[in-house]
Amino acid sequence: MDLNLLVALDALLEENSVAAAADRLHLSPPAMSRTLARIRRATGDEILVRTGRTMTPTPRALELREETRELVRRAAAVLTPVQELDLDSLERTFTVRCHDALVFALASTLTTAVERAAPGVRIRFLGEPSGDVADLARGHTDLEVGATEPSRPEIAAETIGADRLVLACGTTHPLADGDLTPERFAAADHVKVSRRGGLRDVIDDRLAELGLHRRVVAALPITSAALELAASGSVVTVVPELVCRSAWTRLGLRVRPLPFELPPVPVIVAWHHRYDGDHAHAWLRAQVRDGLRAAL
Repeated sequence: MDLNLLVALDALLEENSVAAAADRLHLSPPAMSRTLARIRRATGDEILVRTGRTMTPTPRALELREETRELVRRAAAVLTPVQELDLDSLERTFTVRCHDALVFALASTLTTAVERAAPGVRIRFLGEPSGDVADLARGHTDLEVGATEPSRPEIAAETIGADRLVLACGTTHPLADGDLTPERFAAADHVKVSRRGGLRDVIDDRLAELGLHRRVVAALPITSAALELAASGSVVTVVPELVCRSAWTRLGLRVRPLPFELPPVPVIVAWHHRYDGDHAHAWLRAQVRDGLRAAL
């Protein structure tokens, strides 16, 4: 099927003239006559018949006129780049997957920005899964925010900034005051944040290099639960300082730098390359970027 015949048919039905349709489509009259012959074979109808010095559309052609015009209009809309994004009329639900600590930093600013600028847009936050999934590649999520560079070539990524890990504890905990040494840090009871329930991470590796070992009494899947437990005063936890600021401030926790060096934690936004030219998705990425930079 040659869909170019629709464009030619639309011109012929609009002009009721082979010569005028040819001029409209920048074709020669003989070329347009050959196209009309192909249209007649495809439809099984004469489409235009000569009446004296003019051409008259057949009843079938009159039936096709509005439908053909609409098909051509819709095809042109599909193949025309979007020039401007109308946020007032945008109706869309975006899915953002990120670590729960990043939800603290992002949810309020992002939902406020969306509510003000695009009332028809909804944001759905999902937590990190317990295992690796390919939701971006499958189109199940629009954006993922985390600390790991994507390994798939079809996934784009942008590093927004970095955070650092800090110790959080209640104000009555022994580590809330005094000289915080690696030895005192390791001697405390720890709760660890891990979506997979892991009891060991880079902190344990660093302590092992110093000849030390810490006791992890619990692994919790979300940061808020670990901070709540630390607020009870008996345990400590390690969290990203800046993205969790609102949470540990609200709970009145004492936050202190770790007594040893660790690499900063990057904050990376990832999306599938299929959305590179999507104006609405680009707008969402800008809102997420601004919200994270404000937190960092």
